[in-house]
Amino acid sequence: MTIGGSQADAPVVAIDGPSGSGKGTISQLLAARLGWHYLDSGALYRLTALAAARHGVALDDAAGLARLAAALDVRFEIDGDGERTLLDGAPVGSELRSETTGDGASRVAALPEVRAALLGRQRAFRDTPGLVADGRDMGTVVFPSAEIKIFLTASPEARVERRYKQLKEKGIDANLAGLSEELAERDRRDSERDAAPLRPASDAVVVDSTALDIAACLDRCLEIVRQRLS
Repeated sequence: MTIGGSQADAPVVAIDGPSGSGKGTISQLLAARLGWHYLDSGALYRLTALAAARHGVALDDAAGLARLAAALDVRFEIDGDGERTLLDGAPVGSELRSETTGDGASRVAALPEVRAALLGRQRAFRDTPGLVADGRDMGTVVFPSAEIKIFLTASPEARVERRYKQLKEKGIDANLAGLSEELAERDRRDSERDAAPLRPASDAVVVDSTALDIAACLDRCLEIVRQRLS
């Protein structure tokens, strides 16, 4: 496959999976290694939930949330310090990654009106030389024709432990029991929703990261990419 050409021809690596599977970290590293663009689709839903809290829009107000989603001014940047998300030109910090915002994101993501409002915006991130898209329906709905589809998963125990460590490193209070309950509820909501439920695409490569460290998981995903693009 020749990498380049028009925006619509740019190759896509779609990485889906549940919370705590490591898909965000791996997607960022993969994009940096390849020199491609990066889409954190989950951040768009988090930003919608965050905007809803700031503007007093209820999480069951589908029309109001869709308007917020359609008007988001967002940009993702990756540098030596990792991903940086900007909303209305200003960086959004720990508030975006809090469990409260994450729970709100899972709720708004279940609304077809919000998903429809964000669909075109997500697809617009596709550009040369390529895109690494991280989310829950990248390979099934947003980029169904993606050249490479990876479904990254891990055991519930490993995912809770990773999420706990991630939050503590960012100075965010958390406890394992509470995280376990929230993760289980989020999994249930994401997998049972009518709009784009969380599931592997039929042509996705499933990678279980439970026993893999970050370097090994990245190597496995790079191997998949190189095989599919060769």
